[in-house]
Amino acid sequence: MTHGELPHIEPGIYEHFKGQRYEVFGIARHSETEEVFVSYRTLYGDHSLWVRPIAMFIEHVERDGYSGPRFRRVE
Repeated sequence: MTHGELPHIEPGIYEHFKGQRYEVFGIARHSETEEVFVSYRTLYGDHSLWVRPIAMFIEHVERDGYSGPRFRRVE
């Protein structure tokens, strides 16, 4: 990825591998480090806003008998 080029994450509803759902808004960049994050909010509880490094958002996880993407788009 070159400077100024951001990966594409489709906005929408995503499900975490543990079952919770989130509304993803898109990609954001840290103002000082230029690290790329995914911006989203919970669709449960207080509907709080979160950011997660894109590498973590798109990574494959293997935990508690599950093997697959950390998040998958469902809507």
